[in-house]
Amino acid sequence: MQLHELRDYNASLLQTQLFKDYCPNGIQIEGRAQVSRIATAVTASQAVLDAAMAWGADAILVHHGYFWRNEEAAIVGIKKRRIASLLRHDVSLLAYHLPLDAHLNLGNNAQLGRLLNITAMRQFGEQNIMWQGELTTPLSLADFGVKIAGVLHRTPLLLGDGGKQIRRVAWCSGGAQGYFEAAIAEGVDAYVTGEVSEQCFHLAEEHGVAFIAAGHHATERLGIQALGTHLAAQFGLQHRFFDQENPV
Repeated sequence: MQLHELRDYNASLLQTQLFKDYCPNGIQIEGRAQVSRIATAVTASQAVLDAAMAWGADAILVHHGYFWRNEEAAIVGIKKRRIASLLRHDVSLLAYHLPLDAHLNLGNNAQLGRLLNITAMRQFGEQNIMWQGELTTPLSLADFGVKIAGVLHRTPLLLGDGGKQIRRVAWCSGGAQGYFEAAIAEGVDAYVTGEVSEQCFHLAEEHGVAFIAAGHHATERLGIQALGTHLAAQFGLQHRFFDQENPV
């Protein structure tokens, strides 16, 4: 397919125009016009670029791309080396941030909720990127942590009483620890996100709501893979997910 067709299809599918984001969604670096092989990854690191290009990718789709709000604008250092790699190989970089968190089917949060067997899922909060629902079977916080570890292949940090029964859950992938109080206001038993801040411990203790930090990278591996799989099936493209393990 043509690169502009891929761009337009993704923009419509993910409704990118609805989001006030911290970076541009869509084509960030333009490469060759024809696309038959797409690589996906969480972050457009140099290691990911090198591996995808060695495979022969025409376009690389990521959740974390470049040109973040308030970052240094100059194209120097690692930014220069990454962009130079893409331009030298004529490979496109497309990034989808908040639209890929929020999508009702392919999004990070929708995918995570299904894997955790959460029912009655619904969106709430700022730009509908937060989700909540109920576990099909209530679990203790400790057992819920085991379940999350099995799904994400990473042991989460649990703040709260390990014996506390968890039924109602709110979650938001990535670095969304700042939304913990918004989740608490919904009356949930636990909040799951990627990262943790110092104050989360005190909020969990004083409100009696469990906080679970399951990893920024780990909670955001799902959406970009789902998008790549969908595009491959829809347009007959070759697709490969490139994962660079990240403990954060």
